[in-house]
Amino acid sequence: MTAGPARACPAGHQLDPRKPGRNCPGCRRDTVVARVAAADQSLTAGQVAEAVDAVAGHGAVLRSLAAALAAGEAADVLARGAPPAVGRLVTALIAGGSTVLTAPACTTCGRTGRPLTRSGQGGACPRCRSRQLATACTRCGAIRPVAGRTSGGEPVCERCRRRERGHRPCGTCGKTAPIAVRGRDGGTDVCVNCYRMPTAVCTVCRRRRECSFAGTQPICLTCSPRSTAACAHCGQDRPPAVRWAEGPVCDTCYTATLRRRGTCEDCGQQRRLVSPPGPGAGICADCAGLIVTHACALCGVEDKLFEKGRCARCSLRQRTAALIRDPAGPGLPGPAGTLDSVAGAITAARTPYSALNWLRTGAAAAVLADVAAGRTALTHQALDDHPHQRAADYLRHMLVAGGVLPARDEALARMERWSRDVLSGIDHPADRRVMQAYLTWQVLRRLRHRSGISPAPRTPTGQSRHQVRAVAAFLAWLRQHDLALASCRQGDVETWLATSPAAYDIRDFLAWAADRKHSHKLDIPGPQRRTGTATSPGQRWELISRLLHDDTLDLTDRAAGCLLLLFGQHLSRIAVMTTSQIITRDDGVHVRFGKYEVPVPDSLGRILTDLTRAGRARTGIGSPATSPWLFPGGMPGQPITPSRLGERLRAIGVRALPGRRAAMTDLAAQLPAAVLADLLNITPDTAVRWMHQAGADWNRYAAEIARTRNHQP
Repeated sequence: MTAGPARACPAGHQLDPRKPGRNCPGCRRDTVVARVAAADQSLTAGQVAEAVDAVAGHGAVLRSLAAALAAGEAADVLARGAPPAVGRLVTALIAGGSTVLTAPACTTCGRTGRPLTRSGQGGACPRCRSRQLATACTRCGAIRPVAGRTSGGEPVCERCRRRERGHRPCGTCGKTAPIAVRGRDGGTDVCVNCYRMPTAVCTVCRRRRECSFAGTQPICLTCSPRSTAACAHCGQDRPPAVRWAEGPVCDTCYTATLRRRGTCEDCGQQRRLVSPPGPGAGICADCAGLIVTHACALCGVEDKLFEKGRCARCSLRQRTAALIRDPAGPGLPGPAGTLDSVAGAITAARTPYSALNWLRTGAAAAVLADVAAGRTALTHQALDDHPHQRAADYLRHMLVAGGVLPARDEALARMERWSRDVLSGIDHPADRRVMQAYLTWQVLRRLRHRSGISPAPRTPTGQSRHQVRAVAAFLAWLRQHDLALASCRQGDVETWLATSPAAYDIRDFLAWAADRKHSHKLDIPGPQRRTGTATSPGQRWELISRLLHDDTLDLTDRAAGCLLLLFGQHLSRIAVMTTSQIITRDDGVHVRFGKYEVPVPDSLGRILTDLTRAGRARTGIGSPATSPWLFPGGMPGQPITPSRLGERLRAIGVRALPGRRAAMTDLAAQLPAAVLADLLNITPDTAVRWMHQAGADWNRYAAEIARTRNHQP
C-alpha cells in the first residue's frame, strides 16, 4: 500500500497522509504552548515550548494536555496539577525556571510528587481518589476502595481480593488457604499457615532459628534489618508501620491512634479524631468529609481491626460461638446449650486479644470444644480422667464459676487422687493395708471434716502430704531393716528419727497406730517452734511508706503488703479475703479480720477502696465479671494462691515471714493479748506467745482477760 500525496493544514503544518481524519498535532501543540505561556508570564514562549516538547513525547499525552487546558482557565488547571500529564508539565516548567507555579499537591492529604486525578475537590492522589470512590464490597459488605471486580462487574475490596486469590487446599493441613509454596515434582502445596522457613544458624545472633537466605547468609526475622524513620507522633526513630499525611508513624503510635477517642469539635460525639492529620486532630472523619476507615463491620466501632473487617471484641464473639456451637442444631438439647454463661465470661474478658490467643492455642480451649461437641462428658469424673489434667482443671474452674458444674473442694479431690497413687506405689500388702486405713480413717477423714466446717475456698493439704510421704518412707525403712510395725520399739524409732528432720512427721501416724493396736505406744517429741529473723523497724516502716505512696506499684501488691506489714496477717488469710471485709463508713475505711472491724489509715483505705471497685487488672480467661474475692487469682472464680502472692511481694522487696514477725512483735508490744486476739482473729495462746516474744507483761494480759471474759466453770 502506497502513501497518498502529502498535505498541509491551514497553518502550514505537514499532516500524515496515513491518518486523514486526525486533527493537526502541530496546531494542538501551538495551542497548548500559547495557553501555558499566557498563564505563566515568568517564562518565554520558547521555554514553555521546550517544556511541552519534553513532556508530550506521545500524541496521546498532547491530546490529554490540550483537553485539560480547554476545560477551564489555564492558570487554574496548572495550579490543580491534574490529570497526571498536567502535573508533569508543571514540574517541567518549575525546573525550567518558573516562579509563578508551585509543585502540585493532593488537596486531601497534601502530598506532592504523585500523579493527580481530577475530582470535585481538586487534584487527588491515587490513594485519596480510591477512598473517594469507595463503595460497598460485594463480598464483605464493608465500604472500602475498589481493588477489583468479579466476572459480573461487582466491586471487591483489596482484603477480599487477596483472600480469594491463590486459594487452594493445603497438602499439610487440608484447609483451603493462600498457598505459600506450590507443589512441584509430585510435592503438595503448602499454605501460608503451615509454611516454615528453613532453619540455620543466624549470622547476627548466632542462634539456630528460621532464617531468610539460609543457604548463603542466614539471618533470622528478629535480626533482619528494617528501615527506620522518625515517627511523626513520638519522634523516635523506629520502623514505620504506616505512612500518613503527617509522615511515617511507628507501630505503637499507629495502634494508639486507631484506638484513641475524643470529642469531635464539630458534632460533639465521642469519635476517632482524624483531622487535621497528626496527634492534634480534633475533627472526626464524617465532619471532615473523609471516608470512615478502620470501622468494625459488625458493631461499627472505629478501632484497630483484627480479622475480616471485625474488631477484636467482635472476632472474639464469633470465635467463641464457633467453638461451643452445638452440633445438634439450635433448639435441640445438647451440651453447648448449657455453656452460655461460660461463653459470656470468655467474651467479656478485659483484653480480647489475650482471650483470642487462648482460644487459638490454649489446651483448655480444646477440652472445652470437646465438651461442647459431646466428645467429653460434662462431669467432674470425665475431667478427672482427662489425659491433659492441667487443662481439664482450668476448664473445671470455668464451668464451676459459670454455674455449669457444682462446686467441690478441689484440694481435697486432688488429695484423694494423690492418695490412690501413693497406695499403688507400696509393694508389700501388709504395709498397703495399714497405709490405706491410715489414709481413709485419719488423714482424709480429718480433711473432709475440715472442708465441711470451713468456709475457705481451699483446704490446706500440704502438711498431710508431708505426713503421708514420711509414713510411706518409714514403712519402707522398716522392711529394709527386717522390722515390722507391730514389733517396732522405741530404739528403732529413735534410729529412724536420726535419718532426717522430716522423719518427725510420723508422730501422728504412730499415735493413730498405737490407739488401734497396730504398734506399741511410742514417743516422738513434737516439732520445735523457731522464731526466725524479723524485718528491722526502720526497714519495715520504709516499706510501708513506699507501699502507701508509690503509685507505680500495682494495687494488689500495695494492699497485700500493707495488710502483711501493718496487721501481721498470714498470706494464706490475705489471699482469701473478700470484698465484704472492706467496710466504708463516714468515719473512714475499716477491715474485718474476724468479728471486729479494724480502722485503717486513710491512704490504705483509698488503696483498698480502689482495689474493691476496679479489681485486679489481670485475671484468668473465663473469670466472672464480678468476683467476691479481694485478690482474684489466675483460675476463674478462685482467689490468688498464697505462694503466688508471696512471689509478687518478694519482687518488690517484701518478705512475708520476716515482715509478719516484725508486725506481730510491734502489735503485741502495744496491745493486750486479749485485744490482739480479738482484732486479728487469732487464738489467745498465739497472742500470748507473741506477747512474750515482744517482752510484754503477763499481768497485763491476765488482768485484761479477767476483765473481758467470763472464765467461771
